[in-house]
Amino acid sequence: MARPLSPATALFGERVRSRRQQLGLSQEALADRCGVHWTFLGQVERGQRNISLHNLLKLAAGLGTDPGELVQGLSAPESLPHE
Repeated sequence: MARPLSPATALFGERVRSRRQQLGLSQEALADRCGVHWTFLGQVERGQRNISLHNLLKLAAGLGTDPGELVQGLSAPESLPHE
């Protein structure tokens, strides 16, 4: 199984999953609500995607939360693998 891209993507994914579960939503239901594909959402939750600002905003809106809550305290790794 692929590992998270970084500690930041792993923690971000955990926050998304936790909020989704609090809302009682499946990955498919949240993905539909956010306008993204459910496989993309799964990769985000596993920390395997470095998402764009627009996707951050879509996820936050779908989760009914402020985008800042999802990224608070995260820091960029010193280097990222090329995508």
